[in-house]
Amino acid sequence: MIRVEGLSVVYPGGVVALQSVGLDVRAGEFTVVLGHSGAGKSTLLRCLNGLVRPTAGSVRVDRIGLLDRASRLREHRRRTGMVFQLHHLIDRLTALRNVLTGRLGHHSPWRSLLPLPRADRELALRCLERVGLFQKALHRVDRLSGGERQRVGIARALAQEPRLILADEPVANLDPATAERMLTLLRGICRADGLTAVVSLHQVDLARRYGERIVGLARGTIVFDGPVAALTEADLRRIYGSPQTTDTESPPVPASSLPRKHCDEASLLA
Repeated sequence: MIRVEGLSVVYPGGVVALQSVGLDVRAGEFTVVLGHSGAGKSTLLRCLNGLVRPTAGSVRVDRIGLLDRASRLREHRRRTGMVFQLHHLIDRLTALRNVLTGRLGHHSPWRSLLPLPRADRELALRCLERVGLFQKALHRVDRLSGGERQRVGIARALAQEPRLILADEPVANLDPATAERMLTLLRGICRADGLTAVVSLHQVDLARRYGERIVGLARGTIVFDGPVAALTEADLRRIYGSPQTTDTESPPVPASSLPRKHCDEASLLA
């Protein structure tokens, strides 16, 4: 789906974030990127959708080509959903209106100044329903819990009708049980919709439980790339520099069923 070749990123001041990285992101795969803070995980994800311009190397996307033109980059971003560690939501807006921002890339700039079509609002409500937040569609997001805010972020990404989901430390600020539920939800949606996902995590235990493939970064270089079952303590030493112990966390919590629709759909679609 995406081919990365010779990717290097050097930030101002000479900080090297990535060094000659080569990676094939395969369609339909749930890939977890592991590594210390500063290893290059966030930079790699942001290069995959053009938020960071590489110093050298290339990113090529199936059916689009090299991301070397603004038109190609816009098309790729339109079909790439981002889930951020700190949500990047607009606090003063409702959950529904935040999810609707995921539709802006599908409209011209002048059209986005007007109320979006009813079809977009219906889609946004379906996305909120899938993450269990239909009843809170009209709640301001600054009144939601951290886990609920992250689910709004997932719903916003789904509203783009993406082919690819990039999630940058999506559970870093969540308690263990909420993190389990979040990853269960995200992986379940990706499997149901046939989406490709690249998710950066700190927790080795979660990476082993939820990932299908693990990419290990150390000092801006890929030092491991393979299936979860192939990851050894020696590989973890290359990634982290010391043996990693398995986190003691709650067992996976199944995704809860969708809530009943107790709110007035007419007001949500108005």
